[in-house]
Amino acid sequence: MKITYQIKDIVPYINWVYYYYAWGVHNQSDAEKDKLRLEAEMALEKLEGRYRCFAVFDIFEAYSDGDDVLISTSKSGRVTLPFLRQQQPDSDFLCLSDFISPASHDSSDIPDSSRIGLFATSVSYGLEADFDADPYEKMMMQMLADRLAEATAERMHEEVRKHYWGYAPDENLCIADLHAERFQGIRPAVGYPSLPDTSFNFVIDSVLDMRQIGIRLTESGAMKPHASVSGLMISHPKAHYFSIGKIGDDQLLDYSRRRGIPLEVCRKYLAANLQS
Repeated sequence: MKITYQIKDIVPYINWVYYYYAWGVHNQSDAEKDKLRLEAEMALEKLEGRYRCFAVFDIFEAYSDGDDVLISTSKSGRVTLPFLRQQQPDSDFLCLSDFISPASHDSSDIPDSSRIGLFATSVSYGLEADFDADPYEKMMMQMLADRLAEATAERMHEEVRKHYWGYAPDENLCIADLHAERFQGIRPAVGYPSLPDTSFNFVIDSVLDMRQIGIRLTESGAMKPHASVSGLMISHPKAHYFSIGKIGDDQLLDYSRRRGIPLEVCRKYLAANLQS
């Protein structure tokens, strides 16, 4: 499903803390932060009607098979989502597939644990391309675009939980609760600690077709516009975030096989996670 949002519908979901961090004022006075936020909100009002925010997502029947999750799609048939597992001795040896029921599991024990969501969000490309004449304005628009893409994911995920997937129809959380992730389930994003392989975007794109919301992928799987977010939606009530950390050559070889890409290409994608 594709959704187009007006900027005014997304602004309430912005997490301003990260905007302050981007400007390096997170340790400054509240007055300084308020001034920066007021300037940003005035800029966002001027953008209304000229630019928009976009989301595309789908929810699939799924089951886990080791470190993989297999989904059934109408477009591509069965698709494998390969994940990494913690491997360090001081870890819990977690993998995202642990939060999806195996094929042999009675899914009634944990409702909706046999489904998984894939998503991507972005903003109008002009937010990154239309302000080159003024370096300060260009920087501000890039930072606001980043916040809007993240806030769009926040709003979309809320709507998915309450309506489209509907596993939390009675959820009633304020924005602060949403930012504190007090909802059921998780939304791990590509490139983040539990899903560090940026090239996983190719897998998501093959299922969702990110081009329908204006996202194109580079050779490494990075998204353009830069102000874009992609990832998964998992409903398991015990699902939580974790960091994969360092992995060994044994897992690298296995992951390369499961991804269906050459080992050296896989090594490049996961360079930051390799032990040596």
